[in-house]
Amino acid sequence: MKIGDKVRFLSEIGGGRVAGFQGKNIVLVEDEDGFEVPMAISEVVVIGEENYDTGHVIEVKKKGQQTAPQEMEPADKPVAFKAKPEERKGGEELSVYLAFVPMDVKELMQTRFEAYIVNDCNYYIRFNYLMAEGNGWRLRATAEVEPNTKLFLEEFGREDLNDMERVALQLMAYKRDKNFLLRPTVDVQLRIDPVKFYKLHTFQPNAYFEQPALIYTIVENGKAARPLVVDARQLKEEMYGHKIPVVHDKEKIYSVKEDGTVVVDLHADTLLETTNGMSATDILNYQLDTFRKVMKEYEKKKGTRIVFIHGKGEGVLRKALVNELQYRYKHFTYQDASFQEYSYGATQVTVR
Repeated sequence: MKIGDKVRFLSEIGGGRVAGFQGKNIVLVEDEDGFEVPMAISEVVVIGEENYDTGHVIEVKKKGQQTAPQEMEPADKPVAFKAKPEERKGGEELSVYLAFVPMDVKELMQTRFEAYIVNDCNYYIRFNYLMAEGNGWRLRATAEVEPNTKLFLEEFGREDLNDMERVALQLMAYKRDKNFLLRPTVDVQLRIDPVKFYKLHTFQPNAYFEQPALIYTIVENGKAARPLVVDARQLKEEMYGHKIPVVHDKEKIYSVKEDGTVVVDLHADTLLETTNGMSATDILNYQLDTFRKVMKEYEKKKGTRIVFIHGKGEGVLRKALVNELQYRYKHFTYQDASFQEYSYGATQVTVR
């Protein structure tokens, strides 16, 4: 088996062309929509060149052969048969999930991840997979997934997690060649917590993959997942007929004092439930990501004071913060925070 070979799956419907390999046991198969589907080599078989429009199998011309062989008589010619997806009992209600699977769960700190859409119902699903960019959205994938199967979406690494905090899926369900009950379209936004990808217990055994996976519900038994944001202010305005002052919820990673000073505790045991399996570099990178997230939120709120508690220790985190401030946030001022309140373990940043 080599790159470019045409293959079909043994235990699942589908196939395509070999696009590459992962390790010794995984082959990447590019389907007709251009998606690369990882499959075990033992679950894939090489086939001849097929013409899917007619179902005829045409032999490949061998080196030195003068003319291609004639097409066989209809009574004898083999037919490329693709079985229709099977429906199952209890599959008439829509159930669709977004799944993230570590490529090597034993090396969680170094592994990359794969994203899949899982269709656990008897309907074909046409979907759009999107990610938030600023105030807008970017389309990452659009395709059709057959009933009672899953479809590979993309591969990504930890460096991509900060860009994946908000994802959306839009779904439309239907059946082919038969009558069906019309199902409402689904439009769901999800918040993906990057912290989960650092924790082994996040990835759980499941019915869809041989390896543990992190699975988010898009729609289950016909009920869509709760929306990412419920606009309580707009709801109250509609109920009471007047404007309600905007109050922004604060994330749990920081607190706001009475004088308006924002206090952020960057200690690892505050940010993370556990650091098991994380190296010192992994922890430092996560602390710096938190620092950047807070700075981005307040960068336009001039006059705001932000205190980052980093502790004394060996000063590695403080040096990293100062480096960020000197090169990425040059227009901000910073100094040691109050010794009385934070001892020598905090830095105060003022937004200018």
